[in-house]
Amino acid sequence: MKDASTPKLLSRIEQDWRIARPDLDPEPMLTVIAVQRTSGQLQAELEAFFAGHDLTPSAFDVLATLRRSAPPEGLTLGELSALMAITPPAVTKRVDALSARQLIERLPDTSDRRAIRARLTATGRTLIDSLLPQHLANEERLLAALSVTERRTLRALLGRIGVK
Repeated sequence: MKDASTPKLLSRIEQDWRIARPDLDPEPMLTVIAVQRTSGQLQAELEAFFAGHDLTPSAFDVLATLRRSAPPEGLTLGELSALMAITPPAVTKRVDALSARQLIERLPDTSDRRAIRARLTATGRTLIDSLLPQHLANEERLLAALSVTERRTLRALLGRIGVK
């Protein structure tokens, strides 16, 4: 997945800034540009992969979260929102779309009449179970340039600069 033009671009940007404003250190800018470009490339690769399965990355995220974290009765939309770190309206939109495709079902919460639970249908579970190995193989391909240790280090470093 490596974009050979990124190191060349970063070198040019650094060189240009050192000439235009030698009093400034462009290091922070170069690092942010590198992260942004890599993020964009990863996002494009994931979108293409999921499009080949008639999904979006966000739809896959709902299916994967339910498969990974839901008890048999499913998760409330609030629980799903918290686990996915997205807003409740965004969860509702995604759940509605996947429900229309009969990949998940909406059920009343037996302990709270105001709450709705979402859980995988048999079709949704079959889809996510068949897609997970392919998704992991695709992500392995995208990260092939990094060792397992380097991947852990990258996660730790990105976690340290996470925007609040």
